[in-house]
Amino acid sequence: MMAIEVSHCGSGCTLGDVISEFGIFGLGLTIAGLTLGAEYVGDYIFALAFGVVFQYFAIAPMRGLGLKDGLIAAAKADFISLTAFEAGLFGWMAIMAFVLFPAPHHLMPSSAAYWLLMQVGMIITLPSPVQEHEHELVL
Repeated sequence: MMAIEVSHCGSGCTLGDVISEFGIFGLGLTIAGLTLGAEYVGDYIFALAFGVVFQYFAIAPMRGLGLKDGLIAAAKADFISLTAFEAGLFGWMAIMAFVLFPAPHHLMPSSAAYWLLMQVGMIITLPSPVQEHEHELVL
């Protein structure tokens, strides 16, 4: 049951990660000379944005909330679980970049192997929001 309740988190994170990864790859962005740093920032921002929007469309109609209140409720409900999901995925991305495929053999978003391993990371980290969903922010 809980996995169904947080599936929007996984889908929002995944969509945000895919869009971010292709954008960063296409623009050649780096932070401190590392693509991974730019991926962390971009992935988190896009995943959070899509996750909150997905949650908004689930919460606002059920509670009869307007745009502002609905977005605030969605952010409260999703912030911790989205952060947990992304933190787990970032750990997997670091393992991919520094252990499994260190320089000069980094995988790039233009390869199927990269996306296969990103899916593995997303599957591995999917339980993170399930565990964290119990700790929704109550302000």
